[in-house]
Order: sequence, then C-alpha cells, then structure tokens
Amino acid sequence: MKNPLHLMTEKRRSGGDTGIPSYCTANELAIEALFEQAKRFDDAVLIEGTANQINQFGGYTGMTPAGFRDYVYGIADRVNFDRSKIILGADHFGPLVWSGLPADEAMSNAKELVRLAVLAGFKKIHLDTSMKLGGDDPSAKLPDDVIAERGAVLLEACEKAYQEILRTNPDEMRPAYIIGSEVPIPGGTQEEDAGLQVTGVKDFETTITTYKRKFSEHGLAERWNDVIAVVVQPGVEFGDKDIHQYCRPAAVELCTALKKYPELVFEGHSTDYQPPQKLREMVEDGIAILKVGPALTFSLREGLFALSMIERELVPEDRRANFIETLERVMLENPANWQKHYHGSDEEKRIARKYSYSDRCRYYFSLPEIKAAIEKLFANIDSVEVPAGMLSQYMPNQYKKVRDGLLPMKARELAKDCVAVLADDYNFAVRKNIS
Repeated sequence: MKNPLHLMTEKRRSGGDTGIPSYCTANELAIEALFEQAKRFDDAVLIEGTANQINQFGGYTGMTPAGFRDYVYGIADRVNFDRSKIILGADHFGPLVWSGLPADEAMSNAKELVRLAVLAGFKKIHLDTSMKLGGDDPSAKLPDDVIAERGAVLLEACEKAYQEILRTNPDEMRPAYIIGSEVPIPGGTQEEDAGLQVTGVKDFETTITTYKRKFSEHGLAERWNDVIAVVVQPGVEFGDKDIHQYCRPAAVELCTALKKYPELVFEGHSTDYQPPQKLREMVEDGIAILKVGPALTFSLREGLFALSMIERELVPEDRRANFIETLERVMLENPANWQKHYHGSDEEKRIARKYSYSDRCRYYFSLPEIKAAIEKLFANIDSVEVPAGMLSQYMPNQYKKVRDGLLPMKARELAKDCVAVLADDYNFAVRKNIS
C-alpha cells in the first residue's frame, strides 16, 4: 500500500498541481468538523500534532503519539469517518521541546519521540532539527551539517521502528518524511514585523545536498525516496494583528528552483488566514502541503462568540453559559499560555486574548471549565427558538446553509461549520486535478 502523500507527489510529477492541507490541531470540535467536511468529498484528511502537543511525556495535551492516534480515531468513529482515510502527521518532531538540554540528551529524547510516532502509525514525519541545543554556540548560526546530521539520526530511528512494524505487518505503508531547516516557529511570529524573507535558492539547495550526503553516510541513501517535501519560508506568516499574504513575484525564484527536483514539493507553514486564491497560487507554485493551525480554532472561537451573542439576546441572565466572560477569567487566572506572547497596555492585551490571530485561547479549550461552558452554551441555544434574522445577523454563513436545508439548526453544528468554512478555502486550493 502506497502512502497517499507519495501519491500526491506522483500526481504532480505527471502534470497535476494538486496538494493537501495539513490540519495541525488537537481540538475535538475542529477535528470533528474536518472529518465531516471531508466526507462530502470522500477525501483523506491529514491531522498533525506538534512535539509541544504530544510526546512521550504527554506534551501540553497530556497525550503520547499513540494516545493522540487513539483520540483522533475515537473522533472519527463517532462521526463515522473511515480511519483508513486519516493520515497522522508529526510536526516539528525532533529536539524542539528539549532544546535547553545538552545535545546528547535532547537528541536521545527526540529519537524516542520519532520512534513512538512511527510505531503509532504516523505516516508523515517532519524531522525538525533546526533549533540550537545545549552546547551549541549561541552566537553562531547552526551549521547545515549539524542540522542534517541530527536529521539523519532521527531518520535512522524512524526506519528501525518501521522495520519493527514490518515483522508483524509486511504490508505496512512507508512513512513520508519532511526536512528543512528554515522552520517558522509554531503558532506564528510574535513580532509585528519580523523581517520576513523568502528562503533563498542557495539555502534550499544546500539543504537538499547536505541531507542527501548525511543520509548516505548513515547508510540511508535509499530513504531519500521517502522524502517528499522541504519546509521553506515562501513569504507567508502572521502575528497578533498582521498577515503577510503570499506574494507570487517574491517567491518566483525559489519556486522555479523547485522544478529541478520533481520528487519534492514545498511545505508551507503558517498559511493560516491566507485568502483562498493565495492558497491556490501557493499550490500551483509547488507549495503543495499547506499547514494550518491557529486559524482552525480562531474560526471555532468566532462561532462560539457568535452563539454567545445570541445567548445574550434569548436566554435569561441567570441561565447563561457566559462563555466569553468565562474564557477571559480562566485566561487571566492561568496566564502562562499567553502572557509572553501578548504585549502592550492592559487594554491591548485584553483585545489580543480574544481576537489575536495567534489565537492563544486555543490552549484553554480543553480545560474542564471551558468545556463545560461550551456544552452549556450549546444546550442553551438548542433550548430556544433562534429567529432566522438573528442567526443571519451573527452567523451569516451558517444562516444561508440553514435556510437552504444544508445545515441543521443545532448549536454544535453551527459552531463546527465555522471550521468547515475555513476548510473549504483549503479544499478550493488543493482539489484541482484530484481524482
């Protein structure tokens, strides 16, 4: 059985310009919405977790790679989505979480992390060794040789795990690997103007030649065939308030250089909030893997805020879930996930907690108090009759679908559809030439 990601690159080599969204989220409602949206088109869905979210010590979700797999599969079973159409991805898998430790210790943890990911059935592994570790010179750029050497060490650990699987399942599909040292930080930049620069052609080609050499030195030359993408900065990014939209002319030199390597595509991180046509241009230009993360829960948050406004209109004060107020209070009581990211006056930080593109509120959605507020909000909306005109006011996209009989008038479905609307932008970008 061939990895669907390898099939995607084969289609591109035959003249198509297809791609795939990479949905990086652990949010239950968002994943549920993505699966339901995909059922409409019989699509495979790529769901990724980062090393911050999931690792052998639990990450901030409390899940190991196997735990994340079971969590995602459980959501799929609940909405009757075929597990065989799920591609599990491991994003930023490497020593990221342990970068403050000595290099040997950090890499030992990273090897175990990627091993567990392969054993758990992850089929897209981003070998991310771009960060400095304890003992690296803090004043110098991390050499390409060091980055690629550490990447080869992780690949070796992945391959040993894959061979272990083959002993009991000889038909197990191979993982696909992503490399690249120019990796934007997870969740968007913290600066309004971070001096964004498109990856240079020389840097891109040095990455390829260095990784190929290191793979060969480790006896892994054949495994280059399993590398499908290189992470680059194509000129897209977002911060708290600003979005750097894709500029085709600025990336033309980089995208032209990709044509020399037909076995590869680019993986674009931080494609959140790009207009649909810009996403489409990126896929056409070879940036065929479109990673999106915070925009998913940003869209969900918009839906929950809209439902909260409807609740204020229709539900007596003593019965309200007060989701907006509850979220604000919980974030203030537990500031660790946002206080280093939001800056300015108290008022500016208050606005950012609600509306920042960085969407740090997503870290709070799994807390029991927030989950309880969401469920109460859903129950309250479902207990009243929402006038069509009011739904149109606060949720115009969902109003049209309800009006046309395409979406049930249920609070949970209305909120999830806000995520589906975003997924439709990515669907528009990648579906051309998909059979």
